[in-house]
Amino acid sequence: MEKSKSKTREYLESLIIAAIIAFFVRGFVVQAFKIPSSSMEPTLLIGDHLLVNRLSYVVKVPFTDIVLLNLGKPKRGDVVVFRYPVDTSKDFIKRVVAVGGDKVEIRDKAIYINGKKIADPWGVYADQSIVPGFLSPKDNLEPIVVPKDTYFVMGDNRDRSLDSRFWGFVKSDLLVGKALILYASWNSNSPDILHYIRWERFGRLIK
Repeated sequence: MEKSKSKTREYLESLIIAAIIAFFVRGFVVQAFKIPSSSMEPTLLIGDHLLVNRLSYVVKVPFTDIVLLNLGKPKRGDVVVFRYPVDTSKDFIKRVVAVGGDKVEIRDKAIYINGKKIADPWGVYADQSIVPGFLSPKDNLEPIVVPKDTYFVMGDNRDRSLDSRFWGFVKSDLLVGKALILYASWNSNSPDILHYIRWERFGRLIK
């Protein structure tokens, strides 16, 4: 009877320790996310599963936006996960295009930072038509200065992304972390079960 209790206790202790470790890892180190939309295609596809490095920029109280320690700042080109400023219960993933102090302007889809047109190897445009700025900021955006400790972000699929052009900047305390690596990818629209799993995307670093 005592041996049975001892084994049960040992099992419960192991579960508790595992739960504590999982809580710590998810709260402070890495977190898993799934891509639900096409806004970051072709870099990230619907059905991609990725890990985010929560220690890239800030250390937070687990499951809150209370910052304990600043470890660094996103750079232009970083793919970041953050709390959606309009509804912080949602997580978004976009690419950093400009940082605090930069002046951003968009002219006929081309991006200008501090008055200079930038190389944009990530941007993909599904719609070749140009929308005037007075109708939408999608293709033309008047010059704006990014405030300190905030970021201007855009989806790589520029014509299919709801981003800073429409709802503004991302404050540093809303950052979750930097997208790190794909650990799985499922193509739910594939009619062929053999191609349902995108094996070639497993282990791919996110750049």
